[in-house]
Amino acid sequence: MKTKNLVLMALLVGIGTALYLVMPPVPIGGGIKPDLMLTMMFVGIILFPTVRDTFILSVVTGVLSGLFSSIPGSLIPNIIDKFATGFIFFVVVLLVNKFAKNVVAYGILIGLGTLLSGTVFLSMLLLLVGEMPAAFGIMFVTGVIPATIANIIAFAIIYPILKGLLMRSKFETSVTQVS
Repeated sequence: MKTKNLVLMALLVGIGTALYLVMPPVPIGGGIKPDLMLTMMFVGIILFPTVRDTFILSVVTGVLSGLFSSIPGSLIPNIIDKFATGFIFFVVVLLVNKFAKNVVAYGILIGLGTLLSGTVFLSMLLLLVGEMPAAFGIMFVTGVIPATIANIIAFAIIYPILKGLLMRSKFETSVTQVS
């Protein structure tokens, strides 16, 4: 693993953490807030589609989102969620990369990945914690759906900028190796 790639992944996670911290919880959603940290994890997996990098990104993102979550008892559900979502997203990215490597295809994957993440998180929260601040459906509609929309928009803004910067740099990512 190259140090500069690790630094770029750390920057992505750091930006995602900052976005996560400034995002207020949904007032009627039982404290759930849209998880923009997912966008950065997904971008990292798109840029560095390897098992090792996916593992690092998933675990670090899961721990950080669990530590900064506004929902009590959500550390373990966050870690499980990010780990499962990260590796499922990784496999799908590998499959999609054979056919399409563009913002639209990745944007759709970001949306589906966010829906998967929210479902896994809320399911694990219900299973492991038992009680949730609000009903599953309310938390899904008020937290996961807005997060899906926000993540797609954030990705559509961030990815082209990042791709342009990476094309002019000496980073070896899946984006720079294509063109």
